Amino acid sequence: MEQYSSEEQNINSLPRIGEKAPDFTAQTTHGEISLQDYQGKWLVLFSHPSDFTPVCTTEFVGFQKIYETLLELNTELLGLSVDIVASHISWVSDIERSFNTRIEFPVIADLNKKVANKYGMVMPESNDTSTSRAVFLIDPEGTVRAVIYYPLTTGRNSEEIIRLVKALQTTDKHGVSTPIDWEEGDKVIETPPSTMEEARERLNDSNYECKDWYFCKTNLD
Repeated sequence: MEQYSSEEQNINSLPRIGEKAPDFTAQTTHGEISLQDYQGKWLVLFSHPSDFTPVCTTEFVGFQKIYETLLELNTELLGLSVDIVASHISWVSDIERSFNTRIEFPVIADLNKKVANKYGMVMPESNDTSTSRAVFLIDPEGTVRAVIYYPLTTGRNSEEIIRLVKALQTTDKHGVSTPIDWEEGDKVIETPPSTMEEARERLNDSNYECKDWYFCKTNLD
């Protein structure tokens, strides 16, 4: 039987959608931070491969541009890589000088990869110890609600992260689903009826735009 180290086991058991996000306490550019510090808020936890790299630099500039919008959505932003705090500080200072962008969100210094391993941010098949471009969206109760991975060569779409936060918050508030390419203000999908009577009523309700009994859209008031 193939044996795995405890580090590999942590990687293989990365948190999945609907599970509790692994707890952590880590040093950041804003001091020591724990997952518990974000209780009652949404959290976008993302990892980047390394400081002082071109794609990561564009991402940090882009994330800073959406940071105020995320805060308005009761959502915090927290970065991570395996670089040390001094490297993070030097890099974000360089971004401020070179790109006229002040990075206001904290960045975890995960040199021992404890947080990265808990979240499966280091690929076990890779010879590179850099963290991947992972995004974990965690809700105010500490539950993982979405997970996105990108290859090292491809920068993320920051606007998609805002769309995802809004979609999940809309689902929680109204008990609805959101269709492909949904944007705030678009029609949402109602949960299909569970009885024949409800199906007939839904089809005859002018508040719904129905293709069939199971597929009805509506506007949110």
